[in-house]
Amino acid sequence: MDKDPAPAYCAPKDRRCEITRADLPLHCPLPSMSLWNSHPRVFLPIEESGQELCPYCGTLYVLKDR
Repeated sequence: MDKDPAPAYCAPKDRRCEITRADLPLHCPLPSMSLWNSHPRVFLPIEESGQELCPYCGTLYVLKDR
Protein backbone atom coordinates (compact mmCIF):
# COMPACT_ATOMS: atom_id res chain seq x y z
CA MET A 1 0.00 0.00 0.00
CA ASP A 2 1.51 3.35 -1.06
CA LYS A 3 1.50 6.23 1.39
CA ASP A 4 1.27 9.91 0.49
CA PRO A 5 4.63 11.63 1.01
CA ALA A 6 4.98 14.20 3.79
CA PRO A 7 4.50 17.81 2.67
CA ALA A 8 7.66 19.53 1.44
CA TYR A 9 7.51 22.03 4.28
CA CYS A 10 7.67 19.32 6.95
CA ALA A 11 11.07 18.06 8.06
CA PRO A 12 10.31 15.07 10.33
CA LYS A 13 13.96 14.33 11.07
CA ASP A 14 14.28 17.81 12.56
CA ARG A 15 10.83 17.56 14.16
CA ARG A 16 9.87 20.94 12.71
CA CYS A 17 6.93 21.56 10.38
CA GLU A 18 5.93 24.82 8.76
CA ILE A 19 2.21 25.05 8.10
CA THR A 20 -0.12 27.59 6.51
CA ARG A 21 -3.63 28.70 7.43
CA ALA A 22 -4.90 26.25 4.78
CA ASP A 23 -3.68 23.42 7.08
CA LEU A 24 -5.86 24.57 10.01
CA PRO A 25 -7.19 23.28 12.29
CA LEU A 26 -3.81 21.83 13.17
CA HIS A 27 -3.53 18.38 14.64
CA CYS A 28 -0.63 16.04 15.22
CA PRO A 29 0.09 13.61 13.73
CA LEU A 30 -0.57 15.08 10.30
CA PRO A 31 -2.48 12.89 7.82
CA SER A 32 0.69 12.41 5.77
CA MET A 33 2.72 10.99 8.69
CA SER A 34 3.37 7.26 8.98
CA LEU A 35 0.89 5.24 10.98
CA TRP A 36 3.45 2.86 12.49
CA ASN A 37 4.92 5.53 14.78
CA SER A 38 1.90 7.74 15.34
CA HIS A 39 0.38 8.76 18.66
CA PRO A 40 -3.19 9.77 19.62
CA ARG A 41 -4.42 12.78 17.65
CA VAL A 42 -4.07 16.06 19.51
CA PHE A 43 -5.32 19.42 18.25
CA LEU A 44 -2.85 22.28 18.66
CA PRO A 45 -4.06 25.91 19.03
CA ILE A 46 -1.44 27.60 16.84
CA GLU A 47 -3.51 30.56 15.61
CA GLU A 48 -2.56 33.01 18.38
CA SER A 49 1.01 32.06 19.25
CA GLY A 50 2.25 31.26 15.74
CA GLN A 51 3.97 28.09 16.94
CA GLU A 52 3.07 25.04 18.99
CA LEU A 53 4.93 22.02 20.29
CA CYS A 54 3.28 18.61 20.20
CA PRO A 55 3.21 17.21 23.74
CA TYR A 56 3.50 13.62 22.44
CA CYS A 57 6.29 13.65 19.87
CA GLY A 58 7.93 17.05 20.35
CA THR A 59 7.36 18.25 16.78
CA LEU A 60 7.45 22.04 16.55
CA TYR A 61 4.79 23.49 14.26
CA VAL A 62 5.33 27.01 12.92
CA LEU A 63 2.58 29.02 11.22
CA LYS A 64 4.15 30.63 8.12
CA ASP A 65 1.41 33.08 7.09
CA ARG A 66 0.69 34.62 10.44
